[in-house]
Amino acid sequence: MMANLACEFIGIKSINPFWLASAPPTDKAYNVIRAFEAGWGGVVWKTLGEDPAPVNVSSRYVAHYGQNRQVSGFSNIELVSDRPLQVNLDEITQVKKDWPDRVIIVSLMVPCEENAWKNILPRVEATGADGIELNFGCPHGMPERGMGAAVGQVPEYIEMVTRWCKQYSSLPVIVKLTPNITDIRQPAAAAMRGGADAVSLINTINSIPSVNLDTMSPEPSVDGKSTNGGYCGSAVKPIALSMVSQIARNPETSSLPISGIGGVSNWRDAAEFITLGASNVQICTAAMLYGFKIIDDLCDGLSDWMDKKGYQSISDFSRAAVVNTVAWQELNINYKRIAYINQDACIQCGRCFAACEDTSHQAVLKSGDIDNRKYSIIDEECVGCNLCQITCPEPGVIVMQDVETGKASLNWKNHPKNPYQEKI
Repeated sequence: MMANLACEFIGIKSINPFWLASAPPTDKAYNVIRAFEAGWGGVVWKTLGEDPAPVNVSSRYVAHYGQNRQVSGFSNIELVSDRPLQVNLDEITQVKKDWPDRVIIVSLMVPCEENAWKNILPRVEATGADGIELNFGCPHGMPERGMGAAVGQVPEYIEMVTRWCKQYSSLPVIVKLTPNITDIRQPAAAAMRGGADAVSLINTINSIPSVNLDTMSPEPSVDGKSTNGGYCGSAVKPIALSMVSQIARNPETSSLPISGIGGVSNWRDAAEFITLGASNVQICTAAMLYGFKIIDDLCDGLSDWMDKKGYQSISDFSRAAVVNTVAWQELNINYKRIAYINQDACIQCGRCFAACEDTSHQAVLKSGDIDNRKYSIIDEECVGCNLCQITCPEPGVIVMQDVETGKASLNWKNHPKNPYQEKI
């Protein structure tokens, strides 16, 4: 049986769990129509604000590269939509009319004043859009104007603005959270108190990815100067997964629906977000780098994996990993695993030895001469840190194997020698 990718999020039906996030790819009707033609389930229209629209600068983007010029991180200093509000509203109205089976969420950011929200919400609702997303996360440009992260970093403001939106609009309200905060659970709880239907996260992270050492200007450079921007792309995925799981695990917010954002580049990323608490995912950077047709790989990959696992719907594996995500004090300290090197596949590069000998536990033994070198694990010294496996350039050569210790499961929270039990 073919897996069914159709899903429902806060009462909004979507043909698949893949939405385009509020960003340049959703800036206007032309882009959104191309996305729908390609097969995307929905979009969050690029953030709208009051007229006059802000003026954006040039240049705006910069990448953080890995080996072989692969983009691992992406930063921008672009602001909200620089097109007139009514132009955007007219286009949203027409696109929704032409594509009734696709989701359109409208991202909004206006001053933290009740009348500003009271005035814009009816105009957005008149477009026929499916919901609104409150942009409380933009880390550059807009916070200086009392918007974006300047609101998202203050739980009281989040709760207040969310209440206004629920009061002056009947549309579902999604609150987009900033990761530039100490404890993501606090703004999520505030959104919930304000009546939010869901939260989405993460928004971009404060960043300066690089400095031009000739001009001494951070990038992207605007007439020889720059500023901090919003960091996104595959590099932020671990941070996003952690924050999504924190909200899903917190008793106060565990019932709050989540739209997962941050470094989703393939179907596996999406599945991981869903297992940790997200109901769907929003994607931006991957689409900007490779185009809208990546939706084919996203849908095919997720569907094939679901078929192999016997999952018929997204809900079958939703939040499946939440129960296995615990505080450090609840981990079994009697569990042990050590590394094993497959000698038949080892290329004798010595990277595992250098890493372990210099920076870890001296658990890799080097033997033989230069023509017949061999690396092996000293079982008694190996602590199972995974460093040798991580540094090995050949996948599958070094594997981690469980070791039977004969000891019962024990965590630090219940350890008799733990002097901090009452504080945990």
